[in-house]
Amino acid sequence: MKKKEVDQSGYYDQQLLPIDNQLCELLKQRKELSNNNPGVPPIEYISEWSDKYGVYEDLLNSLFWLLRNEESFRPQVEPNNFRRHLPVMKVIENAERLYSVTFIRQFDNASVVYLTIDWEDTNNSDPLEEIRRSRYEGAFHLYINENYDCRPTGGRGSGGHSTQKFVVSPPLPDDLTGLSLVFTEYTDHLKEKPTGLEFVINLE
Repeated sequence: MKKKEVDQSGYYDQQLLPIDNQLCELLKQRKELSNNNPGVPPIEYISEWSDKYGVYEDLLNSLFWLLRNEESFRPQVEPNNFRRHLPVMKVIENAERLYSVTFIRQFDNASVVYLTIDWEDTNNSDPLEEIRRSRYEGAFHLYINENYDCRPTGGRGSGGHSTQKFVVSPPLPDDLTGLSLVFTEYTDHLKEKPTGLEFVINLE
């Protein structure tokens, strides 16, 4: 007689409940202590912990990388029910590039901010320099204040022009007076290496 297969998908050893609860408590403490920017432990620490506690080194490494990227697991807000456009018409110039926010799209559950970047694209420009600089495009992050989650959701561009899109939740008020958009550029999307470029667009 063939042995009946047991569905393990809902299995949980209840003896682990106190330990798992403690793990979650420690994760919370870790997040608060690091100000939600923990980085990844050096490989020699991971190797030492692997030997000491009998846990696979690759498992520990994967765990700490997941914790480093916790923000990527935040539930994403998909804007729905478009309401209106809010004109902004603000431009900042830096290093022969124009950074502008011309409008903000308002939805019932979120706002969408578009940052456009324009520069002179000539046949005389150094292609290697353009490649180097283009690596930074897409690594802009937006901050308004602690009340808003600002998530970059990609961008597009061609020679001399690119656009970055940010979904802001909860939605911004229709009266933008007193709010500021702080854009910071990084060399990567993990916000570890700022390029030194940061500018503020004050809304009125």
